[in-house]
Amino acid sequence: MRDEYDFSGAKRAHEIPVLAALQAEHGGKSRITMCIDNNTPAIFKARAEMSGVNYQTLMNEALRQFAQGLTLADVVRETIRQELHHA
Repeated sequence: MRDEYDFSGAKRAHEIPVLAALQAEHGGKSRITMCIDNNTPAIFKARAEMSGVNYQTLMNEALRQFAQGLTLADVVRETIRQELHHA
């Protein structure tokens, strides 16, 4: 075995405080692999860049809204309510 690939001294993430904190922060999420159209990530990445958030967060939010049966009109209404409340 090559030395650079020797993981015999490796620790599990939960044994390293920084990594354990990251795992706790991202708890309740699942890593998945799926095939999507090539332009879909590009669209979300462009939107994420404009809004200053991670594109994966935007994709997750879009999937959640779809799964909850929210329409674009519902999302717009809620966004306007939130903005008016903050003003």
